[in-house]
Amino acid sequence: MCNTFLSSPDQWAQAEFGFAPLGDTRRNKRLIKVATSLAANPGGTLPQALPEWAELKAAYRLLNQQRVTFERIQTPHWERTLQASRQPGEYLLIEDTTVLDFSLRPGCEGLGVIGDGRGRGFELHSTLAVRIEGWTLEQRPEGTLLGLLYQQCCAPRPAPKGEKRGERLSRARRSDKWAQAIRRVGRPPQETHWIYCGDRESDIYEAIQTCQQHGVDFVVRSCQDRRLAEPAGHLRETVARASRLGRTTVEVRARAGQPARTAIVEVRCVQVALDGPWRPGGMRPPLAGVGVVEVQEVDAPEGVKEPLHWILLTSLPCDTWAQGQRIVGCYTARWWIEEYHKALKSGVKVEESQLEQASRLECLIAILAVVAVRLLHTKMLARSQPETFEAASSFGKEMLGLLERKLGRPKGGWNNRNLIRAIARIGGFIGRKSDGEPGWQNIWRGWQRLQWMCAGANLMED
Repeated sequence: MCNTFLSSPDQWAQAEFGFAPLGDTRRNKRLIKVATSLAANPGGTLPQALPEWAELKAAYRLLNQQRVTFERIQTPHWERTLQASRQPGEYLLIEDTTVLDFSLRPGCEGLGVIGDGRGRGFELHSTLAVRIEGWTLEQRPEGTLLGLLYQQCCAPRPAPKGEKRGERLSRARRSDKWAQAIRRVGRPPQETHWIYCGDRESDIYEAIQTCQQHGVDFVVRSCQDRRLAEPAGHLRETVARASRLGRTTVEVRARAGQPARTAIVEVRCVQVALDGPWRPGGMRPPLAGVGVVEVQEVDAPEGVKEPLHWILLTSLPCDTWAQGQRIVGCYTARWWIEEYHKALKSGVKVEESQLEQASRLECLIAILAVVAVRLLHTKMLARSQPETFEAASSFGKEMLGLLERKLGRPKGGWNNRNLIRAIARIGGFIGRKSDGEPGWQNIWRGWQRLQWMCAGANLMED
């Protein structure tokens, strides 16, 4: 599956959307054309990707079809990702929600309520599947992005006024989306190890229970000070009394008013059974065999407002220092889904569409969400498998020839790292020793320019 990400836009679109269950081959052909144009010209708006009126009008007709839905558009991609994730190996299933804000489009019909209740848009809940290719000495995973295992796009509605607690717990809730991907695809095969990874919002009894029932390990950041079934007490005071496993470092990314830094953290671990909550019908059984790993910053630099402090719930073994480091490493990899959100909003500019109906917007989001996966994959490939040649095999001689004429042949040949860096240089990356590895924006800009160069070369030959 990975080789399709760096293939030409039309080959990529055929592989990702060619078998969407739309009920008519003509719709599939049109979907492939629209996806091809959006992959070659990602800007969030159809007029930018399809400047010819006849093609633009045909795209509008496609998105207005009742058989063309978010789920049907993405189904082939989900199936391809699942097939790749069922091969022997170790995988992270990273889950998170982001808000797509269309509040500046007051004329758009059918949008949901987001944020503080005054915004309008969608909630997009994604499960990224990443194959772990190896672990660093600090037990940080190096991974290859496989794609979206599942994605849900919904237009939230406010809760009914005067709703009681029992009524709220009885109806379908927004929290049901967590671990829905696992309930949908079932247990992993033998020799396949899935690790579910979620932030504080995924600290839900049903999400952890789903992982246990389906043979999926989990690393979930705790949000609440849960009551324990064994030993007696509460979560935070119990882990605070646990013995220290050791010290390590965690890279903390920049936030508003806080620069990036390397945090020194202490790691503690204890095994507990979490008490079950009340649900309609009675109390739920305890969740046994849960490890609690506390990651707490020490000697935080002056001026740091919020020292790093994670309490992680996990089913992974955490008796040794190496095991504790690996759990911390799994949670730090959760940042990959934040990178995906950046690719979605800043790369393919999903929030810039001018469509006037929420149903049409959902279909466009379904396409752009897979385009964003293609974008993020290019960045991760160069880091996880720098010395292999998968990317070059999908490029073909024409594109490699253009890169060689422009930049020369690199030492070591066109391995993944050299190829991605060369593409980024076309996009404006300088590539000095002090610059580190290129970001996804330079990679994507360079990929677009390389496409234009190939198109120009073909026109000259014609």
